[in-house]
Amino acid sequence: MSAIRLLVLGAVRQHGRAHGYQVRNDLEYWGAHEWSNAKPGSIYHALKQMAKQGLLLAHEVAPSTAGGPPRTEYEITEKGTEEYLRLVRESLTAYDQKPDVLSAGLGSMVDLGREEVLGLLEERVRTIEKWRRAVTEYYTPEEGPGQLGHIGEIMNFWIHSADTGAEWTRGLIERIRGGAYTFAGEGDPFVGVLMEGQKNPYATGERHPGDDR
Repeated sequence: MSAIRLLVLGAVRQHGRAHGYQVRNDLEYWGAHEWSNAKPGSIYHALKQMAKQGLLLAHEVAPSTAGGPPRTEYEITEKGTEEYLRLVRESLTAYDQKPDVLSAGLGSMVDLGREEVLGLLEERVRTIEKWRRAVTEYYTPEEGPGQLGHIGEIMNFWIHSADTGAEWTRGLIERIRGGAYTFAGEGDPFVGVLMEGQKNPYATGERHPGDDR
């Protein structure tokens, strides 16, 4: 699973309709260019590909301010919404996801209901615990990595990562159960995108050919 797909669908969905540069600007605002593969080229490519797949609807609007061809605005379709919510659920559940996928899911989790998110995160903890039990059938953390030579450091790293991941997930569960954040159906959501003309303090400022399309 690629984080870029989830990130782009989420940004377009929050705007209702958005052109490529708006999506790029949002993802830079989230810092996604630092912790994922959300670079300008991959963002514009994802928009075009998902339009071909019927996940997004492309609208040609007025020419860009740079005098180029008509700018394209994208709108998420019903099929795209279904795919987006599926990706959010998958990102929160699976332990073997890359960190960028989990990060993208965390940024989109409020589009689900509170109880559903709690259930997904609890499933994630169970998955981590199941994986840990399978590994410790032949590796005993208490005896240290030396029992397997320097190769043991590999298992030591993954066990430590699993324990840390489970602890962090339990903390998130407690915060959400305690009332943190506004989830779907609970009221006005937190606005996580930039409005047209709103300055982005985290923008890279790097130009890309797709910015004016």
